[in-house]
Amino acid sequence: MGLFLILRFLHTKMTRTILLLIFCIWVPIEVVVGAGNATFSSSRPRSVTIGALFTSDSIIGRAARPAIVAAVDDVNNDPSILSGTKLNFIIHDTNCSGFLGTMEALQLMENEVFVAIGPQSSGIAHVISHVVNELQVPLLSFAATDPSLSSLQYPFFLRTTHSDHFQMYAIADMVQLYGWREVIAIYVDDDYGRNGISVLGDALAKKRAKISHKAAFSPGASESDINDLLVGANLMASRVFVVHVNPDSGLQIFSVAKSLNMLISGYVWIATDWLPSHLDSIQPVDPDTMNLLQGVVALRHHIPDTDIKKKFVSNWKSGSAGLNSYALYAYDSVWLAARALDVFFNEGGSISFSKDPKLQNTNESMLHLGSLRVFDGGQKFLQTLMKMNFTGVSGQIGFDADRNLVLPAYDILNIGGTGSRRIGYWSNHSGLSVVAPETLYDKPRNTSTINQRLYSVIWPGEITATPRGWVFPNNGKPLRIAVPNRVSYTEFLAKDKDPPGAKGYCIDVFDAAIRLLSYPVQYNFVLYGDGKRNPFYDELVHQVALNNYDAAVGDITIVTNRTRIVDFTQPFMESGLVVVAPVQQEKTSPWAFLKPFTVEMWCVTGAFFLLVGAVVWILEHRFNNEFRGPPSQQLMTICWFSFSTMFFSHRENTVSSLGRSVLIIWLFVVLIINSSYTASLTSILTVQQLTSRIEGIDTLISSSEPIGIQDGSFAWNYLVDELNIAESRLKKLKNLDEYYRALMLGPKKGGVAAIVDELPYIELFMSRTNCAFRTVGQEFTKSGWGFAFQRDSPLAIDLSTAILQLSENGDLQKIHNKWLTLNECSMQLGQDEGGSARLSLRSFWGLFLICGSACFIALSVFIYRVCCQFRRFNPEGEENEELEEVETARPRRTLRSASIKNLIDFVDRREIEIKEILKRNKNANKNANKNASPSSP
Repeated sequence: MGLFLILRFLHTKMTRTILLLIFCIWVPIEVVVGAGNATFSSSRPRSVTIGALFTSDSIIGRAARPAIVAAVDDVNNDPSILSGTKLNFIIHDTNCSGFLGTMEALQLMENEVFVAIGPQSSGIAHVISHVVNELQVPLLSFAATDPSLSSLQYPFFLRTTHSDHFQMYAIADMVQLYGWREVIAIYVDDDYGRNGISVLGDALAKKRAKISHKAAFSPGASESDINDLLVGANLMASRVFVVHVNPDSGLQIFSVAKSLNMLISGYVWIATDWLPSHLDSIQPVDPDTMNLLQGVVALRHHIPDTDIKKKFVSNWKSGSAGLNSYALYAYDSVWLAARALDVFFNEGGSISFSKDPKLQNTNESMLHLGSLRVFDGGQKFLQTLMKMNFTGVSGQIGFDADRNLVLPAYDILNIGGTGSRRIGYWSNHSGLSVVAPETLYDKPRNTSTINQRLYSVIWPGEITATPRGWVFPNNGKPLRIAVPNRVSYTEFLAKDKDPPGAKGYCIDVFDAAIRLLSYPVQYNFVLYGDGKRNPFYDELVHQVALNNYDAAVGDITIVTNRTRIVDFTQPFMESGLVVVAPVQQEKTSPWAFLKPFTVEMWCVTGAFFLLVGAVVWILEHRFNNEFRGPPSQQLMTICWFSFSTMFFSHRENTVSSLGRSVLIIWLFVVLIINSSYTASLTSILTVQQLTSRIEGIDTLISSSEPIGIQDGSFAWNYLVDELNIAESRLKKLKNLDEYYRALMLGPKKGGVAAIVDELPYIELFMSRTNCAFRTVGQEFTKSGWGFAFQRDSPLAIDLSTAILQLSENGDLQKIHNKWLTLNECSMQLGQDEGGSARLSLRSFWGLFLICGSACFIALSVFIYRVCCQFRRFNPEGEENEELEEVETARPRRTLRSASIKNLIDFVDRREIEIKEILKRNKNANKNANKNASPSSP
């Protein structure tokens, strides 16, 4: 038994010795400042420990280390923070290795730290986040900018710098501002690079742009690998490069690009925040380095110029390491942990750790995972961290609901000469602006594209004009352009035995537009179709969308379903669906002389003839003997005078001023009516009248007769889907001969009642058939022909501009005249050509209104004058006395009848008689007054 105990003791001793040796091998050298802490039972321990993880020998690490040391010293020297508790820290070096970084993180957690600062690598942060989730130790990263780290999978990961999510949206806004549609992304193929570029793709998609090519390289790639990468990228069409790499190796990209002549005029280089961080860390910058970066646009974290920052920068200058934005975030991370811990203690929290039961079963492992402890107050401390809000050297420190640092903003820098200049800012509050973000936070949020603005940029090659952003691909592959292999209407498109393999109106328009571009374009025409029938144009457009062809050139109609999958140029030919049908000559009618006027026009005209005759008779009756006589004679005078004015042959003279004024106006009306009638009747009798029983598309919809459609045309789908015409009624026609034969046969002999096709085809068809047919009704769709390109193709935009230029300078019309010389033919047959020439009351109601008003005014003046004369009229005295004597004996109605009769008799008298009576009465009154004057007292 004793021997057994001795052997067991020796075995245990040997095991411990071996484990100790293994532990010494994999435990790297750690820097410990201050004493480690144990588990405290009091809420205010005498000291606490924070941990830090980063690569010491790196651009970010060399700036972060002195910043963390300075922050710990400042916290310990500030009596208002952690009163009575000293802050200690431990730094572990991750050595730019994911494996070593993970081991270092495990060792750091063995020291029972209550918070960890770092790491700078997004890849290591992904792994360590799982560790801190288990141990409930908050992880404050000042440099891991991978957007995916903000996911709910890592609740204890808290970023104290801005996520690349915002930086990528800033780049997308710049791409939109300068009108670029495609970019090439150059990035390191790790979590940091991949996830950042993924967000960039999403941001560009919202701006109708895209990443046309992704050029990824592995961490630590050699110069030859990067050279091959850039050579491949340079073969692409886009000339806008976005570089998203690590600060330590990023300059190698520009060094290789310089050797490949890719930093010249026409190129655009946009670098993320890694480039300013690198330049800020190596002050003064090497002139050779600056020569590599001339014209590059870069983003840098925007740090408000506050007093606390100025103080920190003045103290920093005494150090040897360069100061970049990540150093400021590292400094604020320590202060965030200290301020949160002070609040945590004030709220009754304590620093205590306990064993994790899940890790106790791993005691037999050489990694000693059982030594790791769980921070008991980790969840509460995490909530305290997220509620913190203070101003640090980097700006406002606080977090939103997604655990992102608030108020993300960037400086937009343009590198040139021996330094860089700021051309503007970006923030998620105001977008691109030339005004500092902190001055705009008090104003309403406004990211409208109208307000986006930056100062001028000096691009590579020392040019100030905004580069186009793309060129024709330099990969030795010309564009593959599909051309419909038509069998009908070959004036528009046809196969050609000679290069380039196709000819026609559309080909000449395309060639002329290509020649107007400021850059060469190589292309080959590829015939689409078997040459036996017209191809289906919807399928052709679909092939372009599938990237089987780069473009399609031809008589391609721009319709809605096609614009959803491809981009079209500006239309070079107007088009629309029309109906063409057989016509026949209309037989002459014996009543053709009535056609110039509508029924309403005839009735109103006749009524006015009688009305004017009656008015003139009334006005002339008292003055003119020609308008007096027996009633039958006067009625004949009215009728004769009225209708004789139509031919200006009236023999009666008008003597009254009112009658003459009415007659002058009426003769003017008659002149207009006569002239219009003559012109309309001449047109009806001399112009050939054509009629068709088909009046337009509505007639076809309501009937059940067959309709002809061009083979391959979009009209088939339009008539079936939009107008609900049965497919059984539609008949595909392949060429002009079938068009002619189908129309001539008609629906009863196996032909069609009408053909529905696009206007350019119908114009050519009618010209070739000597105008034997006519279009009926109106053009019931409006569209045009354009060239189809893949979505977001910049060539479509440039060709649209070229087509407009062709239209403005007259070259488009010249090409049209070359290929499409048409016979003059009346294109459209109205629904009723005879009816369309008939004159209605609508065209003359103004004249009738003037004439009617003149009659009314003249009659009013005449009646007024007669009433005035009648009041002054005074019959003989005897008659008056007799009337007075019998007034009481007669009924009132009899008196009224007598009065009306007297008025009628008065009106019927001649004007000269009335004047003589009035004159005689006036003289009699004067004499009576003279005789009565002597007998007065």
